[in-house]
Amino acid sequence: MRIVDASLYFLPVEMRVPLKFGNQVLTKVMCARACVKVEGSDGRISTGWGETPLSVGWVWPAAIDYDERANALEAFTYKLARSLKSFDASGHALEIGHAFIETRLYRLQEEYNAGRTGDHALPHLAALVCFSPLDIAIHDAFGNLHDRPIYETYTSEFLTKDLSHFLEPVERFIGKYPADFLVDPPAKLPVWHLVGGLDPISEDELTGDEPNDGYPVLLRDWIERDGLNCLKVKLRGDDSNWDYDRLVAIGKIALEMNVEWLTTDFNCAVTEPAYVNEILDRLKDEHARIYQSILYVEQPFPYDIESNQIDVHSVSARKPLFMDESAHDWELVRLGRELGWTGVALKTCKTQTGALLSLCWAKAHGMTLMVQDLTNPMLAQLPHVQLAAHAGTIMGVECNGMQFYPAESLPEQAVHPRIYQRNDGILDLSTINGSGFGYRLDETDRTLPTPTVRFD
Repeated sequence: MRIVDASLYFLPVEMRVPLKFGNQVLTKVMCARACVKVEGSDGRISTGWGETPLSVGWVWPAAIDYDERANALEAFTYKLARSLKSFDASGHALEIGHAFIETRLYRLQEEYNAGRTGDHALPHLAALVCFSPLDIAIHDAFGNLHDRPIYETYTSEFLTKDLSHFLEPVERFIGKYPADFLVDPPAKLPVWHLVGGLDPISEDELTGDEPNDGYPVLLRDWIERDGLNCLKVKLRGDDSNWDYDRLVAIGKIALEMNVEWLTTDFNCAVTEPAYVNEILDRLKDEHARIYQSILYVEQPFPYDIESNQIDVHSVSARKPLFMDESAHDWELVRLGRELGWTGVALKTCKTQTGALLSLCWAKAHGMTLMVQDLTNPMLAQLPHVQLAAHAGTIMGVECNGMQFYPAESLPEQAVHPRIYQRNDGILDLSTINGSGFGYRLDETDRTLPTPTVRFD
């Protein structure tokens, strides 16, 4: 297929409670929703949809004004949508997405950053997130064009190039396709709950400003209501005593309520492996059961792994160590493996194309996988959970949109109730059906705003 046209919508979302990323606190987010029109070689026309929250604090953790960064993300997404309308590559969605990233995205990012330096320059992670709703829409369109679920098309039947055209070492991927590294998707996935750095975990932490909207506030209430069995704990990464005490406090609640699994997220704030090692070693000595429940450690170190090539073997000797923000693409995953990282946290917000290629490279080299959330609401949730189902993760999928803005997804929840609500600690994906990502948009009662970029 080839790209015929593209349109772009911006959907503002307010958070019911703040979400802390390292030293960044988010209270709102703009979601970018894209529609891409494509034409098959036989002249048939199809469309596809994609959506990603432009999460400013996560993609661009800088000391400059929030609105400056937020406006830049919207402007760059607009620039990408306009550019995609004239992009003349053809082939499978994976081939088109890869070609755009390699030949257009980098160049457009350089052009956008001309004259901008330091914190004012748009990071590459942010550029990928801006392109991801368009890239996801391209994949959805390809599945719709062929009347197949998109994951059925990652095979030699549909791809004109094998993975050796995208990944190295070439000889390892000759004759291999993404389908060779995917699993048969289960209908149900264990789901992880995010315990944010500002989330109250006991009544004495309540301020009186919490929302009274029918959704839980305290951690124990979330666990009881949703039957949670997996908790992801956000830490500071620059205050070891706070991090240790927070982990112990949440670990005790987990033990009390029979929650089996924890993971720690230091949000890129740590600069020395000893920081993490000392917390883990102390936890092992003083709270062995909490230590045993930690399934893996996520991204303690700065996300610019090329500029911060820290040997992390000592951390991964204690617990599996997963790249997240550092894993922009398979080449950085390769570098991470050399430095001692043992796993990769995939995200659709870094593009469906990039997630698939990183998945294949990581699995081919014995690395384990997780699929992490970007607090995905609305349409963004559906490709996210499908990536987890097909990847074969270490344990289910992280989903926290239902914690921070559950009401925003009510139209989609009406069609896919158990994907936007957690029940007995799981998500049920059985309502996804049809071609592409199986959104079932014709059954979803959502009115979109006026598009920022329109179909010609």
